Amino acid sequence: MSQPEKNYQVNLLRPKQGHMRDEVLIILAILFGWGVCTFGFQLLVYLCRGTGAGSLLTRLTLFNLPLHFWFTGQFLPLWFIVLCVVFNLYVDRITEYHSRKRDKSYE
Repeated sequence: MSQPEKNYQVNLLRPKQGHMRDEVLIILAILFGWGVCTFGFQLLVYLCRGTGAGSLLTRLTLFNLPLHFWFTGQFLPLWFIVLCVVFNLYVDRITEYHSRKRDKSYE
């Protein structure tokens, strides 16, 4: 006699309490940090072009490169690596916390 199939419902916009909700919050925070650095500085350079602040942003140099070029070419890949490390550290911390919490509930 076969067992009836169980219907599982997954809603990505409403994660379950606990581990899944904490992980979604970290993902959103990391994406926000990535978006601010990736698009925020470029938008600032674009909006300030032609004004005193815009010409200052393009005239500044770092390691003999224009600041906006260095930011896009070297800082953003480094920022991505930093965000990956931070994400992994927090996911490990959350997993450990919820594992301990689950183990205590079984005692």
